[in-house]
Amino acid sequence: MSVFAKLEPQVRRNLTVLFAAGLLFWSGLAAHLPTLPLYIQQAGANQHWVGIVMGSFAVGLLVSRPWLARLADSRGRKLVLLIGMTAVALAPLGYLATTSILPLIGLRAFHGISIAAFALAYSALVVDLSPPPHRGELIGYMSLVNPIGLALGPAIGGFTHEWFGFTPMFLAAASLGLVGLLCTAQVQESRVVEQSAQQGDSQFWRLLGDDRIRVPAIILLLIGLTFGTLSTFVPLYIKEAGVSLNTGLFYTAAAMASFAIRLVAGPASDRYGRGPFISLSLVFYTLSMVILWQANSSASFLLAGAIEGAGSGTLIPMMAALMADRSLSHERGRMFGICMTGFDIGIALAGPILGAVATQIGYRGIFGICVGLGIAAIVVFLTQSSKNLSASWRFALGQGRDIYAVGITSESNKGAA
Repeated sequence: MSVFAKLEPQVRRNLTVLFAAGLLFWSGLAAHLPTLPLYIQQAGANQHWVGIVMGSFAVGLLVSRPWLARLADSRGRKLVLLIGMTAVALAPLGYLATTSILPLIGLRAFHGISIAAFALAYSALVVDLSPPPHRGELIGYMSLVNPIGLALGPAIGGFTHEWFGFTPMFLAAASLGLVGLLCTAQVQESRVVEQSAQQGDSQFWRLLGDDRIRVPAIILLLIGLTFGTLSTFVPLYIKEAGVSLNTGLFYTAAAMASFAIRLVAGPASDRYGRGPFISLSLVFYTLSMVILWQANSSASFLLAGAIEGAGSGTLIPMMAALMADRSLSHERGRMFGICMTGFDIGIALAGPILGAVATQIGYRGIFGICVGLGIAAIVVFLTQSSKNLSASWRFALGQGRDIYAVGITSESNKGAA
């Protein structure tokens, strides 16, 4: 991590404080992963309603994403960071206060604002602070807050619930968010308001048709469906399969693999391009779904979790770097926002749709469906990631440049074709 020594002291300080805030954010958010589906089920929900409640998380994401993306570009990243951290601190207290299905749906949607705000502003601010030649490397290192948080959070939540029950677990998650809010308040930024950032929702959604964004958003939609299934139904699947495994350990295995691969993928992508690493991440995701589809032991669940972690630990930072490569600073928030909307929609649809399917074919069956989603994502990226089939194939395998990157000259584009 010698790249940090090359940064100005003020930039290093900001990145350090930002890293601490991100770690607390993801730990607080992930503390619910192993237990919230069980809490909803205990409140009287069947498989379908568990999916609806969990999936409503993405409703908050979708509704707030356009406004927050514009806010990050026009009013600065810090304000949006504070909004996200506030949501992650307050939502657990709301869960604690109710066991009724309809209020839980509303609270889950409110909780979704947290990722829409924090993850978007965090990525944009990291890119703002990163020198372009080391952008992938710094994004990779700074994104380590995600796997570390996803390792600590489920362990904290899972064991707190196991030893003390739901109430202490929710209080612990809220406390992590509160401390994170104090850290976020220490972040400093140079706010530059761009006139072009003052655009309405219609302009935000029109970006979805932009060649720079469309295929990454489709990829994230397919993987979002997979991830939404994973985060909603793995605890119940493990229980249904009769496997004696603390569900928090599944997410810990995923987080450990995600941590390890980010140390390598970020720096390597600055040298070899984003394409081959996105391709590899999709292979990892598909393989993990194959293993989950056939899982019948603790070892197989943990292996699937580790491979999925390698996939997510590569895909999300690479997509962030790809969008940074393809955007200017004044549009970066909106570019990140619209691209990640595909992921949001996937998560939103996964719970209710596959929850309904699970009532017919069981949890094992829906992970079989996820295998097909992973294969579809691989095919789309290999064939549609650039302006034609040949250029897409070369970019996806690291044999050609990204023709949509800002600063690529027309001559370079001609050569990439």
